[in-house]
Amino acid sequence: MQIHTYVFFKGQCEEAFRFYEQNLGAKVEAMVPYADSPMVDDISPAWRSKIMHARLNLGDQVLMGSDPPPERYQKPQGFFVSLDVDPPSEAERIFHVLAKDGQVVMPIQRTFWAERFGMAIDRFDIPWMVNCSGQGRGR
Repeated sequence: MQIHTYVFFKGQCEEAFRFYEQNLGAKVEAMVPYADSPMVDDISPAWRSKIMHARLNLGDQVLMGSDPPPERYQKPQGFFVSLDVDPPSEAERIFHVLAKDGQVVMPIQRTFWAERFGMAIDRFDIPWMVNCSGQGRGR
């Protein structure tokens, strides 16, 4: 059994997944617009180029997402996508890339459990935690 995070976007799923692919060293494995789905006739013409399903692979981890129809979209809340990153310099880089044009919830810093830890909501409204355990610290 595996757990995969599935996030919803407000019409920017393709842009977000391309951004994650470029900045996290990930690979977009699937990007299916509504226009290519059996539900094309149930979607407004303006929304048909939006993404019905996307899949991003980062190492052996998977992040999936889509653009739900506008009347079904809800801003993400109650969770964070957590990245465990080494070394500390890479954790810093990734944190600042994700936080740019978004919102810093907790600046990246050394904590009692990690060499670096920070929380940010990216410009696509997806909440992230970036953690770098470092040598001799628990995960």
